Amino acid sequence: MYEVARETPLEPAPRLSRRTGNTVLLKREDLQPIFSFKLRGAYNRIARLSDAERARGVIAASAGNHAQGVAFSARTLGIRAVIVMPRTTPAIKVDAVGALGADVVLSGDHYGEAQQHSERLAAETGAVFIHPFDDPLVIAGQGTIAVELLRERPRDLDAVFVPVGGGGLIAGIGTYIKSLLPSVRVVGVEPVDADAMAQSLAAGRRLRLEAVGLFADGVAVQQVGERTFAIAQQTVDEIVRVNNDEICAAIKDVFDDTRTIMEPAGALAVAGLKGYVERHRVRSQTLAAVLSGANMNFDRLRFVAERAELGEGREALLGVTIPERPGAFREFCASLGTRVITEFNYRLSGRDRAEIFVGIATGSRDDGERLAAMLRERGYGAADLSANEVAKLHVRHMVGGRSPHVASECVCRFEFPERPGALLQFLDALGGRWNISLFHYRNHGADFGRVLAAFEVPAAERPEFDAFLHRLGYRFQLEEDNEAYRRFLG
Repeated sequence: MYEVARETPLEPAPRLSRRTGNTVLLKREDLQPIFSFKLRGAYNRIARLSDAERARGVIAASAGNHAQGVAFSARTLGIRAVIVMPRTTPAIKVDAVGALGADVVLSGDHYGEAQQHSERLAAETGAVFIHPFDDPLVIAGQGTIAVELLRERPRDLDAVFVPVGGGGLIAGIGTYIKSLLPSVRVVGVEPVDADAMAQSLAAGRRLRLEAVGLFADGVAVQQVGERTFAIAQQTVDEIVRVNNDEICAAIKDVFDDTRTIMEPAGALAVAGLKGYVERHRVRSQTLAAVLSGANMNFDRLRFVAERAELGEGREALLGVTIPERPGAFREFCASLGTRVITEFNYRLSGRDRAEIFVGIATGSRDDGERLAAMLRERGYGAADLSANEVAKLHVRHMVGGRSPHVASECVCRFEFPERPGALLQFLDALGGRWNISLFHYRNHGADFGRVLAAFEVPAAERPEFDAFLHRLGYRFQLEEDNEAYRRFLG
């Protein structure tokens, strides 16, 4: 494996250590030749192919980093490689795989569909399928991270935080650590909307998620591996779930300490480490986080920068009702004292009171909650919208969109894979059965599109409308009871 991969450093994170009250160490797998740990497992598997297998070539399915690992390894060994990637894969990863000499095939909207296509191609061509995680040699290759980690910090390590997708990385690391130092906690980290391992461990069997969130595309796996799950049952102490805002904040944390920008999955372990420290009130321990990759789509930085402050608890988004009269806004600002207003949205919507959408700099999440409570004590109708996805994704850009002409409005939030023509395809799927009374779409530089839409649906047609939503095939959530919608748009 070390014919191509390098032994990466375990570096201190001084700023993060001070903030958490612990010694935080970062395992820099972003420094591999392909900027990801995936090279370890891919090369360890491909280097052991027989001459006959090498002649047939290799094939793999991947959202990006495993693809680069396979392509890099195949080029090094002089083997033909075909990589099947979801159509939603960021361009930086598709281009990187092509530059490594592999033939790229785009198929499906997520890893599961890409894998099915790759398996069909393998059966047709005889190419050897290189699994991204559920293979003993791949697992062993990823486990060499733990060999290096313990060699650098053998005694005082308390816990290791590992991002989890299909489970190959945590299976390899967990196996080695628990064999030598069983007292060291092995903690997996997953996004809340792609938590197949957490749900499977809780159920005692492998579960398949109906859908997965696409933000942390490197871990967007619907079902963990059979081998990796069995190993995780024996070696993983805990799974921590984190949301997208916490991942964005972790990307910023890593940048502050290293001046390197992680991809969302690459910063996942740091987000989980912070959540673990907060939940368990851990202090004065030595905690290591695996930075698994840095293949960031540059366009996505807009979304990361927008959400990082919320993820750190450094900004609160509030919906506040104030009197509609001259001087009311100044009185509201005076009640905030020296706090910094980061955003203010308002449009006249009535003569007695006004609904404002305001962002305010805070010191922590608790600080934001205390601020909302203080405003309520002073007579303002205030709601903390900091965790409200409709508010953060849509309403903050739409304040003033209330209409007196809408009747029987049903509000839905949708997600769909982002690719050329995806929005038009989505609109075609909506059809013209019900009138659209509200529509907001914004390209966030990510690989999934997000839409807030409302339809005028008479009460008698509601069952038919609900059935229509389920037939669409897009992830959706009804939002007519959402606090942000009711205040500013309803």
